[in-house]
Amino acid sequence: MAAELQGDWLELATASGSTIRVLKAAHPRARRLRLTVTPKGARVSYPNGTHPSQVSAFLRSHADWLERKLDELNLIVKPLPALRVGHAAEFPLRGETVLLDWAEGPYPRVESFDGGLTLVIPRPHTRALPVARGLLASHFEAQMRRDVSRWMAGYVPQLGLAPTSLRIRPMKSLWGSLDTRDRINLDLALALAPPAALRYVLAHELCHLKVRSHAPRFWALVATLFPHWREQRDWLRVNGATLKAELDRLVADVAD
Repeated sequence: MAAELQGDWLELATASGSTIRVLKAAHPRARRLRLTVTPKGARVSYPNGTHPSQVSAFLRSHADWLERKLDELNLIVKPLPALRVGHAAEFPLRGETVLLDWAEGPYPRVESFDGGLTLVIPRPHTRALPVARGLLASHFEAQMRRDVSRWMAGYVPQLGLAPTSLRIRPMKSLWGSLDTRDRINLDLALALAPPAALRYVLAHELCHLKVRSHAPRFWALVATLFPHWREQRDWLRVNGATLKAELDRLVADVAD
């Protein structure tokens, strides 16, 4: 089993072939290494000054326990088959399992059909895979922007506030964020989720325009915009790791 540092995350490869992502955080009052698992994922905290190799070794020694706990919470992502040019594959889109098919044509494009998408790629196929990934990323973003623009038309008047801009991109751990300039970021993986999950994340970030914390009045405000927010938050907690892995399989290496 190997552990590899990735920014604020550590990736642990398990004997079963799964990859576990663990949030790592130094804590000024920590006296020892501590590993916790919640529906949001795994987290390892450690005293300031702890060498990265100690953190990695600690995780490797607890890998079996960690995998078991995450599996109980449906947070273990089994290895997904690689995206291969010319080979049909199933994937989630807007909460439904659909088919991804391939075809040849004079110019690259995505065509929708009842039950899936067709990636049209011209010959020669020397760069077909990166082209296909870019097409899928653009298609997912366009669909999300259509949904978001429709919902924002109702939410902004209710709040009396609007974000300065909207960016949609793959995000490692978050589903959305609001920066200090009131710009909203949304995870591209939400294109694969049911529209209600995307709508919840949008409402969540919009409410941060008024309340920057997660105080009770923040959640009360979220409930006024999206009454069923708990159901969608819980859905993302259970299915989120799989969605992010599916997006990575489909659009990996596409520049932010």
